[in-house]
Amino acid sequence: MSIGTKILNKIVSLAQATGGQVEGNKDVTDEMKNLARTTAEEGVVMLKNDGALPLSENDVVAVFGRVQNDWFYVGYGSGGDVKPPYKVNLIEGLENEGVKIDETLKKIYADWSVKNVPYEGFWGHWPFHFDEMPLSNKVVGEAAKRANKAIVVIGRAAGEDREQKLEKGSFYLTDEEKKMLSVVTKNFNSTILIIDNGNIMDLSFIDAYGSALSAALYVWNGGMESGNAVARVLSGKVNPSGRLPDTIAKRYNDYPSAKNFGGKKYNNYQEDVYVGYRFFETFDKTAVRYPFGFGLSYTTFEEKGALKKDEQGFFVDVSVKNTGDVSGKNVVAVYVSAPQGELGKPDKILVGFHKTKELETGETEEFIIRIPLENITSFDETGCTGYKSSYVVECGEYKVFLGANVRESKLIGAFYINEPVFTTVNAICPVQHDFNVIYPKYFKRVKYIMGEKPVHKAKFERAERIIANIPALSEKKGDVDFFEVSDGKCSFDEFIACLSISELEMLTHGDYKMNSPLGAKGNAGVFGGISESLREKGVPAVVTTDGPSGIRLMTYASLLPCGTAIASTFNKDLVEKLYGAVAEEMLKKGSDVLLAPGMNIHRDPLCGRNFEYFSEDPVLSGNMASAVVKGLQSKGVSACPKHFACNNQETKRKKNDSRVSERALREIYLKGFEICVKTADPKMIMTSYNKVNGVYSCYNFDLCTEVLRNEWGFTGAVTTDWWNVPENDPDNARVRNNAYRVRAGNDVLMPGGTHVKGKYDNSAEQSVNDGALRREELENAARHVLSMMLDVPSVRRKIKK
Repeated sequence: MSIGTKILNKIVSLAQATGGQVEGNKDVTDEMKNLARTTAEEGVVMLKNDGALPLSENDVVAVFGRVQNDWFYVGYGSGGDVKPPYKVNLIEGLENEGVKIDETLKKIYADWSVKNVPYEGFWGHWPFHFDEMPLSNKVVGEAAKRANKAIVVIGRAAGEDREQKLEKGSFYLTDEEKKMLSVVTKNFNSTILIIDNGNIMDLSFIDAYGSALSAALYVWNGGMESGNAVARVLSGKVNPSGRLPDTIAKRYNDYPSAKNFGGKKYNNYQEDVYVGYRFFETFDKTAVRYPFGFGLSYTTFEEKGALKKDEQGFFVDVSVKNTGDVSGKNVVAVYVSAPQGELGKPDKILVGFHKTKELETGETEEFIIRIPLENITSFDETGCTGYKSSYVVECGEYKVFLGANVRESKLIGAFYINEPVFTTVNAICPVQHDFNVIYPKYFKRVKYIMGEKPVHKAKFERAERIIANIPALSEKKGDVDFFEVSDGKCSFDEFIACLSISELEMLTHGDYKMNSPLGAKGNAGVFGGISESLREKGVPAVVTTDGPSGIRLMTYASLLPCGTAIASTFNKDLVEKLYGAVAEEMLKKGSDVLLAPGMNIHRDPLCGRNFEYFSEDPVLSGNMASAVVKGLQSKGVSACPKHFACNNQETKRKKNDSRVSERALREIYLKGFEICVKTADPKMIMTSYNKVNGVYSCYNFDLCTEVLRNEWGFTGAVTTDWWNVPENDPDNARVRNNAYRVRAGNDVLMPGGTHVKGKYDNSAEQSVNDGALRREELENAARHVLSMMLDVPSVRRKIKK
């Protein structure tokens, strides 16, 4: 296939869901407006403030940078392609808030932007930035006579199939942006920097400008309420309370993934469990510009914590007092430093967190943060602790630290484990290739010296596991339909036994294409009752729509703050309420499943879809995902966390192999999913395109069945990402594509075929007829799909004669 054809196919796939006239009214509830704005506000991270903020009533600001008008509201691709009923840019937000603006400069930028409309690009070729208006010293000098403070706005976006690049205009500033900053800081005594970016970028220039930059805010891509949210923080109506969900290093090459990112065939996860702050706090504290959890406030807080124990385990009794002059919210996190033991461990790991309510001056809030034992385990894949293939809490002293900022968190106590605690599980996803992983070799002064050792390789019989996992064949007892199952008059198995091979196979894939006529216009795809015979038997069509930044349909829908903004709030209750409001929109617009949250780990800052995901930390990611799922499913629709697992880059994402130790896989890349599944019970999970240790995720029995169902107790349906790569079962060449997927425990092929323009893949039916795939395996997939339907109220209501 030529490059041109590949690009065209991608454009076609996008057009299937988003092409044509946007329909519906632009009504948005006040609740949604307030929740979207509040989430964007609480996600704002103040990196620096030398007294320039908040703005006073007498301040007049001159706003520089075209992004003041041409705001980046969200990143690119399926996760951002929402049709919002309105969008508020920075200038509009400042005006709404009553901030005094240099009107002359505002008009100069507005007129220039109209004449220089930014290039929008197309799928996978969107612009990272928009060219800046050339600035003369005269224009800036005259603005400095009219205004006493300057705001400089820098904007960026990346996305699906659009990785950030180590070049100017993407990860680095452009020459024009540098000139803008230089001329503005020379003419103004007070310059405020605003970064509108869903991903991390190089911030070395903040240090370079030193005191010439008076304040800096990382505001992320804040959705349709962006301008209002940022303006309210600038004015002081809202006190910034966001905290960084990622470490911002001094240089890109300081990130431990830098040498093993962007590979076209594979990436060796050499950093192992030392991702983000786990690496920097252990091996190289000096390489950090802004640590994980960092964020400033307009007020000050006093935090106290006491380590205690009850019948449920260890917890921290916390009190937070606002000791400053204005009200505000604070984030408190608990970190644990485990003994190095036999396994070697990061210096600190996050185990829990809480965001306070709005505390008035002098007000105190008290709460507890529990330390789940499962959050301090390490996985022993080799047996060096004596407990092979086990989650182990090794003996020794566990130090407990309190504070949102990992670097400045304070020791508040310690507890001791005198006997090892362990849980043994089946080994999964064995590494097949040689590479080295890092580990703490020994401690010297203030850090661990990094060593390298060969990754643990393993081998076991996958085919035997699969055969042992196949359930018994359903016994037919008479002709029944799904109406009777819904009414409790017969069992799933009785109904499934009545279905033909063809009907069972139909339940394991979608309606072949996006924008299915069986669902709302612009849907991502439909599965379930995709044939007339299934619908006659009472099986409804289940409508999916893309997320996570809102509902992607050919109708107006609210555009939410991006994933990094949401994670920066550290506010689980707020996020749950936000997605409860999203669920209400889904019910009105005809969506049953939101393909969200995106929850892959920020392994490397260049990953294009980091804006969709939450954090470099699995505990923060898992808890944020859990809040999203709880919010959506509280109103009767389904969430679908994605991409399971290790979809940590966009480059060659359909072919790339993530080569990762089982320890890192379990402690970092699966951990967030595990927390989400166990605490929020999502009704669907989406697998990723990539391979994990040589096996595509969508065909990966260890992921789809062994871990997800057998270990974590997941009871919903598993779906592929759209148009996965065709593959044959290496243990049986006759088990092809769709059949291979079904055998792995991946229940639904979406949107139903393996190519954009191709028809559905019926290889599962062919494999059953050939005797390579058992009917019982098809039944098992169908059972998961039908069970999911009854568990989702919006779908169950469709089951009526």
